[in-house]
Amino acid sequence: MAYELTGKVKLIQDPQTFNSGFTKREMVVTVEEGKYPQDINIEFVQDNVSLLDTVQPGQQITVIFDIRGREYNGRYFNNLVGWKIQSNTATEQYDQTPAYDTNVANDDFGDDVPF
Repeated sequence: MAYELTGKVKLIQDPQTFNSGFTKREMVVTVEEGKYPQDINIEFVQDNVSLLDTVQPGQQITVIFDIRGREYNGRYFNNLVGWKIQSNTATEQYDQTPAYDTNVANDDFGDDVPF
């Protein structure tokens, strides 16, 4: 199931590649809904990392993402995994279907980071 949020890009992290070959890149989007702005971290993995190459801080965007959850050492973690970006300041649209296999065991992403 896909979700979406609209906001302003606050920052874009550099890509990270782990020993297992897994690559991810994170972006923070500020959402101005409600009384207080919320800074939402969204990660892009594998081939979808390139979607962030054309996005700039301060840009108004809509991000389409999936929610992924997993257990690690008795604790539970959630990740927002983006796979589509629509620029709200232009008619540009960046789209890739999810590049990850939902049937892959969580251990295949490396033991370096618990999430």
